[in-house]
Amino acid sequence: QVQLVESGGGLVQTGGSLRLSCAASGRPFNVHYMGWFRQAPGKEREFVAAIRWYDGGVVYTDSLKGRFTISRDNGKNTLFLQMNSLKPEDTAIYTCAAQKYVSENYSRAPTYGYWGQGTQVTVSS
Repeated sequence: QVQLVESGGGLVQTGGSLRLSCAASGRPFNVHYMGWFRQAPGKEREFVAAIRWYDGGVVYTDSLKGRFTISRDNGKNTLFLQMNSLKPEDTAIYTCAAQKYVSENYSRAPTYGYWGQGTQVTVSS
């Protein structure tokens, strides 16, 4: 069983930055991909980015490349999402997730078996 706890959300002005963290616990910690998803009010959940845990390979949704950076601290089992040049349309609940079984479908939410509680990010104009 893996538990995920996010932190770092908040209110920021347009153009600002935030760094989200996701602390993972549970033994053994052995996941294939961990990722970030977001859901804005009235919209479907959207894939943001994912990282392959064993070698750090990263993937992003195209629209966020260059502004968002996903990373991990392997030793601390912590996932990060650095968000720069934030826009009002980035306002959403951001949730980290970890795959329970190996899957290369890293952008599809059903492939993730563990989810955090989510953290609110609000970007004011």
